[in-house]
Amino acid sequence: MRGQILSFDEAAGSGLISGDDGLRYTFVRESVSPPATVTAGLRVDFVPAAEEATNIMLLATAPASVVSPAMPVPLQDGFDFGTALFSFQGRLRRQHFWIGWLICLGVGVVAGWIPFLGLFLSLALIWPNLALAVKRFHDMGLTGWLIAIPYAVITGGTVYAFASIGISAMMNAEALGAEDPAAILATFGPALGVFALMWLVGIGFWLWVGLGDSQRGDNRFGPNPKGL
Repeated sequence: MRGQILSFDEAAGSGLISGDDGLRYTFVRESVSPPATVTAGLRVDFVPAAEEATNIMLLATAPASVVSPAMPVPLQDGFDFGTALFSFQGRLRRQHFWIGWLICLGVGVVAGWIPFLGLFLSLALIWPNLALAVKRFHDMGLTGWLIAIPYAVITGGTVYAFASIGISAMMNAEALGAEDPAAILATFGPALGVFALMWLVGIGFWLWVGLGDSQRGDNRFGPNPKGL
């Protein structure tokens, strides 16, 4: 697993690492290999053992913005493809959410042109879209279960729309056979209104997810990804 050193006490020979899974791990100097200067802000690769980091390998130097080991340090500035798209742990900043969303959109557009395989790719995109939204809710200090809102609206709206069409079609079968415009509107109008409402709810939901402000400081899901 990868993470970032949040603090290190030279005298005690111990410190704290913020893992990319959103959890924090303690470590001791003896776990760092090869021996090197340990500074807050360093990116590391390590093996988690309960709440302790072991087999630590330093990956990068500390950023210039770090002025004290006790200060909060931003997580990595770059987009972590694997963590952003496939992990449900931790928090995700807005910029990285939109990067991930655009990646999923691009893959979805391409998948739409591929027969058979495109269907499986489209289904596979459900996972990364869920992961992006859940971590964004975490970043806002909210539960990731809020992602159920659009899916509940879509399921309920679809059932209602088709039930409405079926019932109206049976009640206006004769008028529909005569292609009566009023009967056609009465049959399909409510369903079209429901589909339009579903579309608006979906757009509003993703704008909320993508534009919602981060909760400052640490929360129960992990440290602020911007170090604020």
